[in-house]
Amino acid sequence: MIRPRTGVRAALAAALVAVTVGLAAPPARAVGANEALPDPALEARARELFKELRCLVCQNQSIDDSDAELARDLRILVRERLLAGDSNEEIIRFLTSRYGDFVLLKPPLKASTVALWTAPFALLLIGGAVVVLRLRARRTAREARPLDAQERARLRALLDDDGDDGGKGAGA
Repeated sequence: MIRPRTGVRAALAAALVAVTVGLAAPPARAVGANEALPDPALEARARELFKELRCLVCQNQSIDDSDAELARDLRILVRERLLAGDSNEEIIRFLTSRYGDFVLLKPPLKASTVALWTAPFALLLIGGAVVVLRLRARRTAREARPLDAQERARLRALLDDDGDDGGKGAGA
């Protein structure tokens, strides 16, 4: 039995520990206590809005989860708009007019965002087609048909020919 080297085992163990700790740890909240609004109702609205807005730096996190400086600025902006009396829809409209639909974690389906919604499915279909085609090619390569009589005769002639060109040299 072949045993992996100690270094490989140590690296695998470290990776396993890192994944386990990462999965077991609760998500970190990037929102500082000093950012919170004094009114609990407004703060709750702000936190709900934070979960709908994408961090433009991290791109796969909401601004509620991100510790990027731009996410912090967006949280402050949302809170300022709430204090000014804006509704949730007005805040979302303001941010999308400023940053585009990309600022939303769930962008609406419209002509400009069709690619965002269809790209994952298209890539999945293309990948599946590639896998199927490769498997078919491998199967047909394995299932070679036997040679017919004419092909066998030609192969025998090629194998019997020792490469002699009948006494004619290249310079003749």
